[in-house]
Amino acid sequence: MLALASSLLFPASGGATTSRSFVVPGDELVKQTDWYRLTTWRWQRIMGERLARSSLSYRTDPSRRYKRWARNLWRRRAISAHRRAVNPPNYSAWLCIHRYEASWTDGGGPYYGGLQMDVGFQLRYGRKLYLRKGTADHWTPLEQIWTAERARASGRGFWPWPNTARICGVL
Repeated sequence: MLALASSLLFPASGGATTSRSFVVPGDELVKQTDWYRLTTWRWQRIMGERLARSSLSYRTDPSRRYKRWARNLWRRRAISAHRRAVNPPNYSAWLCIHRYEASWTDGGGPYYGGLQMDVGFQLRYGRKLYLRKGTADHWTPLEQIWTAERARASGRGFWPWPNTARICGVL
């Protein structure tokens, strides 16, 4: 029994080692929880939401039951955030406007991306994206749509796209 335990903790120097040899019970739950937490935050950032608060106590708490609870909590949060992020308000209207504007990767200034946003617009409604990724032609279509949705919700409506919004029936 002692030989088996020592071979798992200290593999022979000549043999191949696997990461499984060094897994402490509960580590997989911690890894899964970390992944779900980061996934939740990724979707929340795309939507421009405040990030869910987090405690890292699940990493050090010895209880597997608590680790499982924390993993399941973050899993539910990740699923919920993903569902909201991929279904932005007015999604069909944004796709219609994009259809008459440009390619999602259009980099021809002064307007960028599939919704033809100028730099001032990008800085006002997508500052973090602009600082991290550059102009809208480097953003994902979903990031562009959520930026436009923030502008719409702030009171600007669809007026930054007067012609195409009229064609799409949203003005």
